[in-house]
Amino acid sequence: MTQLPPEAPVLTQDGITFRDLNKNGRLDVYEDSRRPIEERVEDLLRQMTLEEKVGLMFHNVIPVGMDGELFHGLHWMWEYSTTHNVLDLMMSHYNVHALPEPRLAVAWYNKLQKLAERTRLGIPITISSDPRHGYNQMAGASEVTDAFSRWPEPIGLAATNDPELVQEFGDIARQEYRAVGISVALHPMADLATEPRWARIEGTFGEDAEISSRMVEAYVHGFQGAEIGPASVICMTKHFPGGGPQKEGHDPHFSYGKEQVYPGENFDYHLIPFEAAFRAGTGQIMPYYGQPIGVPGIDEVGFSYNKPVITGLLRGKYGFDGVVCTDWSLITARVRGGKVFMEARAWGVEHLSDLERARRLLDAGVDQFGGEERPELIIELVQSGQLSEARIDVSARRLLRDKFRLGLFDHPYLDPEVSAEIVGNPTFREAGARAQRKSLVLLKRGALPLVGRPKVYVEGYQPESLAPYADVVASPEAADFALLRLVTPYQTIGEGFSAIFHYDDLDFKSPEKERLLQLMAQIPAIVSIHLDRPAVIPEIAEACAGLIGSFGAEDTAVLDVIFGRWNPTGKLPFELPRSMEAVKAQKSDVPCDSGDPLFPFGFGLNY
Repeated sequence: MTQLPPEAPVLTQDGITFRDLNKNGRLDVYEDSRRPIEERVEDLLRQMTLEEKVGLMFHNVIPVGMDGELFHGLHWMWEYSTTHNVLDLMMSHYNVHALPEPRLAVAWYNKLQKLAERTRLGIPITISSDPRHGYNQMAGASEVTDAFSRWPEPIGLAATNDPELVQEFGDIARQEYRAVGISVALHPMADLATEPRWARIEGTFGEDAEISSRMVEAYVHGFQGAEIGPASVICMTKHFPGGGPQKEGHDPHFSYGKEQVYPGENFDYHLIPFEAAFRAGTGQIMPYYGQPIGVPGIDEVGFSYNKPVITGLLRGKYGFDGVVCTDWSLITARVRGGKVFMEARAWGVEHLSDLERARRLLDAGVDQFGGEERPELIIELVQSGQLSEARIDVSARRLLRDKFRLGLFDHPYLDPEVSAEIVGNPTFREAGARAQRKSLVLLKRGALPLVGRPKVYVEGYQPESLAPYADVVASPEAADFALLRLVTPYQTIGEGFSAIFHYDDLDFKSPEKERLLQLMAQIPAIVSIHLDRPAVIPEIAEACAGLIGSFGAEDTAVLDVIFGRWNPTGKLPFELPRSMEAVKAQKSDVPCDSGDPLFPFGFGLNY
């Protein structure tokens, strides 16, 4: 583990502690640290070679050594060693997935920054992350990190309808991120959940644009603060201009889900939460993979390739001058053993070469290529006269500005012991546990709340979690109640990465539906169902003796509601349709249009 000398001065700001050393082991004062950021950006930009500028424009996954060392092995999103990426490709933006415990994470981070000091200009590394405070482990979309405080998924934050709570979450997550070196959040998702079959609903704030706007604005304020500074985490709000209206609910990570459709002609409705993100000052934006079909004035190509969307709408109408980073792997297919295991998401421009794709993305107005490590493409475009270096400067300037605003040039190192005290501390965990309870939605009272200490048969719970509440028995015949934790039904497509995504029908099928209904006929059953998508459960809702919707919660949070130790206040952030026929009849871009929902949007009971 890196041991930073005790004489190195410490800066503490907003709960984050930095310790500064230069490559010779001495305090690095950075005499120009008080100069205006724009001056510092221009001064550094004048010193940079084309290769150094282009290195800024690539933002790939970087594996983390679980022992605190730099990673040099093979990885599914990683072609080269850490040293080659940093020193030869001159890349300085990376996305982390799995992390070790905080001290080792900081040891790795400090070694990575030390490696960056070996580059000619010593440009520090910026680390980004997908959400990691919830319960859903979904590679490429969210990362569960046990050391962090645990909160409901974003859809559960929306169920609280409490912007102050969401801002508190953002502030706590900011401190935990910065404590392990993460300074860019690849979130929030400002997409609207108007297509109930879409696999990414759990990461949204539901289907209502106004509630989503309040949540997004509070979220960005929590992570970034009143303005972006050395203790902020910059939000890369996604997926502009809204990734919810997916045809038949399929996801554009894959060619079979590339089309976004707007049968209700409701394109502008999906922009409303992004307008809230702009008001909050979101520092960065990520467009989605989706290929819009039949939208007047917009090209039928993926959004990052779409000049009317990026230059016209985002830069022009909204005046956004921050970093625009593509979603991951728009140019290059991932190949292992001569077989493509992840196609390039170049929807609508599949016929273009890799070089032509890179040029079109830059012409559309993006600054950075997510999930790529191909600087040679941009260098060739400039050297062949197809692209001016002045165009590269535009993007490099934005990327450098964020590094300076985040204080990475002045305070690149962290103290592992201080970081370990911040991450997952009791106050943060208590706040997350409270938010879990506030997110739970009581859909049917029935026999709730349970009283006394009944005998219970359980499915889906850790039996030991019942110890403070009830006596667990082995069979329904010996029980007073059945306690069932269910998940919204789903199907998967293929294997590997695509099998992670939940697709297709939302109702329980035979024989599982009959088994559950038979159990409920035998004994009163209290059902808690995890709603990562809007489940279709009319028969279960009718037959059960109590029903709770959850969005990422520990057993104890659910049990506190079941046994009356917490009075539920959550409200549904989307409607629960009555049938799959109603789901299929909905317009994918229109909210709350299933006709006669089983439970309407905003429904929620209490005791």
